[in-house]
Amino acid sequence: MQHPPHIHESTVIKAGQGERSAQADLYRYYGKAMYNICIRMTGSAADAQDVFQDAFIDAFHHLGQLKQPGAFAGWLRRIMINKCIQFSRSHVRWSSLDEEGSEPAADHETAWWLNIPLDLVQEEIKNLPGGCREVFVLYALEDFPHKEIAGNLGISESTSKSQYQRARKLLRDRITKQMHLNG
Repeated sequence: MQHPPHIHESTVIKAGQGERSAQADLYRYYGKAMYNICIRMTGSAADAQDVFQDAFIDAFHHLGQLKQPGAFAGWLRRIMINKCIQFSRSHVRWSSLDEEGSEPAADHETAWWLNIPLDLVQEEIKNLPGGCREVFVLYALEDFPHKEIAGNLGISESTSKSQYQRARKLLRDRITKQMHLNG
């Protein structure tokens, strides 16, 4: 199914007024991208589906309050991320790492995973332990600063940084192992 190049503001306005067909259009158009955010952050298809559905219900419930219909995509993305964060607060156990052994990555290592097949990266992100997966997704994929991640997740900024470093190390180790096993 081909999607229109962009959702017109009139569709967002109609959806905010409760028009089901407009809501369905928004759901179809943004669903896959929003679900991908949820699956990366929760690590589980079942949990992602639950969070995804709750977020869309909330979005449609509050859509009439959106002052700029053209900002719908970013607004919806933020709702998805916030729902994932709420989920993690009640389901993820945070463990702080000893930061003495964690050193900041060199600039040339920052995006090492960008040259790896996307499906392998996504699969390994889903398999990360909850706390470091959340931080990795928010920092590396959603461009949140550690200070904001820490505030949203109720952890310290240093825990956010150490969880990110832990996630990077785990991803690198796991992906390297997969690449060696599968050639």
